[in-house]
Amino acid sequence: MTGESSRTALTGCLGMFPGQGSQRPGMAQYLLGEYPVARELFDRADDVLGIPLSHICTDGDRSQLAATEVAQPAITATSLAVWQILRDAGYQPGAVAGHSLGEYPALVAAGVLSYESALVLVQLRGQLMAQAAAQVPGAMAAVMGIPADGVSAACQAASVVGVVEVANWNEPLQTVMSGETEAVDEAGRVALAAGAERVVRLDVSAPFHCSLMSGVQEEFTAELALHDFADPRLPLISSVTGDYVHGGEQARELLSLQITRPVRWVEVLRRAAEHPVTAFTEIGPGRVLSGLARRTLTEASTRSTGDPRRLTALHSALQPA
Repeated sequence: MTGESSRTALTGCLGMFPGQGSQRPGMAQYLLGEYPVARELFDRADDVLGIPLSHICTDGDRSQLAATEVAQPAITATSLAVWQILRDAGYQPGAVAGHSLGEYPALVAAGVLSYESALVLVQLRGQLMAQAAAQVPGAMAAVMGIPADGVSAACQAASVVGVVEVANWNEPLQTVMSGETEAVDEAGRVALAAGAERVVRLDVSAPFHCSLMSGVQEEFTAELALHDFADPRLPLISSVTGDYVHGGEQARELLSLQITRPVRWVEVLRRAAEHPVTAFTEIGPGRVLSGLARRTLTEASTRSTGDPRRLTALHSALQPA
C-alpha cells in the first residue's frame, strides 16, 4: 500500500480519546523522547497546571498517577500529544469522540476548546471528583454477559436499597452501574440472578456518572462559563447524548451534564458507523476503546496508539511514499 492510498484509507475513521483508567507509568516517555511537538505540548502543560506533569508522565509511579486530579490532566495531555503527532503526519479523521474524560481532548481536536482551557478544566474536574470521593461514599461495578436493559432492570429493582444507576453503556454486553455501595451490590446480585456472567467492582474512588455527583456540578459549571467554546470544525459525537454536537454552547452544556449523566459509548460507536465510519483509531494511552469498538461493531477495523510500536506503525502509514 502506498503512503497516499494508506492516508486515504485512514481518513474515514473515528478518532477515539480514552478516559480515566487508561493511565500507566511511563505512558508519555516515548512521546517526549521521539517527538519534539510532544515535548512542546508537555512544557505548556507544566506551565498551565503548575505541576511537573511531564515528569509524572515519564517517571511517575502508579500511585502518583492514581490520584484523580493528576490522572485526568495526564491522560488529556498524553492523548493530545499523540493527536498532534498524527495530525502533523496527515491524519484526517471523519469524526472524533471521547469516552467521559476523553471528551476534553476530543473537543480540542474538533477546535471547540483551546489546549490550555482543556487542561485547566480537567484539572478542576479531577480536584472536584477527588473531593466528592471523600464526601460521597459509593461504588461502581461492571456487569458482563447480559444486555443493557437487563442491567437497567437490576438497578431499578435495587433502588429500594439506595441510589444505583447505569453509568456507562460500554458495549452491548458490558454495562457499568454507579451509586451507593449497598445498592450497587444488590443490583449486582439481581443481575447475576438474571443471567449475568460476572459483576466486577471497579477500582474507582467515587460513584461517577450518577446523580450522587450533583454536588460538584454547580462549581464546575461556573468554571465552564469562564472559557471560550467555539463551534466544532470537525464532526464531534458526544458521549452524553450519543449524537453530534452542533455548536460551542451545546458543548459547554454537555460538559456540565456529563458529571451526572451516563456515558453512551455504544450509541457513539453506532452513530459513527452511520457517518459512515469503518475504521476506529484510539488516540492516547491504552487499548480499551479499540476492544469496545470491535465488540460493538464486529466489522470495525481498529488501531491503537498506546505504545511505541503501534504509534510508529500508524505514523509510518500516514507518511507519503
